[in-house]
Amino acid sequence: MGAAQGAINFQIWQSIVVMLVCGIGAVLAQQALAVFNDGVRPFLLDFIQGRTARPAMAAIAFGLSAGFIFGLGAPMALATTVLNPWLLFLPVEILGLLAPRKWIAAIAGVAWGAVCSFGLVGATQVASLLPVDFLGSLQSMSGPILWLFALFPVIAITRQFGKMWGAISFGAELLVVLFIVKAAEWWGWSVFAPSVAMALGVVMLIVLALVKDHREKRAGNLVTSAEDEAVMDELFGPNAARLRKNIVWFMALGTGVAMVAASGIFGGGEATSFLIAKGDFAGAAALDAVRVLGFVPLIVTTALASGAYAMAGITIVYPIGYLIATLNLPVPATLGLAAVAGAAVFGAEILGVAAIGRWLGRWPSLRDSSDHIRNGITESLGLAILIGSLMAANTMGGGMGMLIVGGLYLLNEAMGKPVVRMAAGPAAVIVAGILLNLMTWVGLFTPIAAG
Repeated sequence: MGAAQGAINFQIWQSIVVMLVCGIGAVLAQQALAVFNDGVRPFLLDFIQGRTARPAMAAIAFGLSAGFIFGLGAPMALATTVLNPWLLFLPVEILGLLAPRKWIAAIAGVAWGAVCSFGLVGATQVASLLPVDFLGSLQSMSGPILWLFALFPVIAITRQFGKMWGAISFGAELLVVLFIVKAAEWWGWSVFAPSVAMALGVVMLIVLALVKDHREKRAGNLVTSAEDEAVMDELFGPNAARLRKNIVWFMALGTGVAMVAASGIFGGGEATSFLIAKGDFAGAAALDAVRVLGFVPLIVTTALASGAYAMAGITIVYPIGYLIATLNLPVPATLGLAAVAGAAVFGAEILGVAAIGRWLGRWPSLRDSSDHIRNGITESLGLAILIGSLMAANTMGGGMGMLIVGGLYLLNEAMGKPVVRMAAGPAAVIVAGILLNLMTWVGLFTPIAAG
């Protein structure tokens, strides 16, 4: 049931699941009930209230998402042979917002799911025939991403609690990694060391945040009154009610997202995608479960402010789907269990979104930690993806490959980042691969393998 190895080639039932979730996602986007891009959600209130036209809203979504689709989603799918949310949900969001009717949105979403399921097979087959294997070289990105991703809690702790705690957390993570690596040699442990180190860092961050807020409360510096919560209810109550009114749609969406996560062909993040490709569903579940902590406050607050939810919810449905995949059940049982779990999770999220928002208001340090977690994830993955992109460039083209990839990355920086920084490296690898193949055909470059 796992992802294909070496080429994107899904079973029919997996493709049907992908088309189903894309169709449901497009319908919810058409109704402005859910989008995937967190940057789009704040604009939806004007759209919902009729102050922004549908084509303009779709144009905003495209402008905010194009770089992630073409620069991150597509290269990551080609590198891992696993689908990801940037490739699935961002285009679906745009198509849904553009569609004037729900049925049109559904057809467009299903069609995009078919493109992702079947079209990429042809792309990988064509790429495998080229003299310069740039898709195979993209797999060089896995090492930096899987190892450096574990350091995002260190960045978050340093930014929020200072240099000393940052150094302590880095030392603690390093010791954990060393212990697990040696344990694997001595006792045959098969635990992925960076995931344990990352979990330790996140626990340290949460404890530091809770201790700080507890001290502030004892000192009387942190008081949340009933009046404050009443103001929040007045401001966000109508939007929370809008979400609850459409809970059936959200439960249907949760069903689809959980099913695709349990199908073995989907990873919710950069590091997760490589783990899914290796069949390490438990490791992927651990990574995405920790990642949830950085996005709950953002998703909840933007949902309450706009009346639109996230297409993957608070993303806890991802690790639930991966864990279901580890059970190795027959396909009908896997899909049935995932469907029930996904519907239940999304239903609970929608019913509890207002309560979660109020609870977060009582723990400001914990809420601030989520911002630092997201920034830490962006910084650690940004470095990992850049290093991985240069490694991929060296693998496929040596110095010439690094010159092109590094040059395109620097050019993007100098031009004001028309391609978002995180996506610039993988996009440059794709462009470099095409250029190196063209240069090979005209006799200007000799592939390393043939040299």
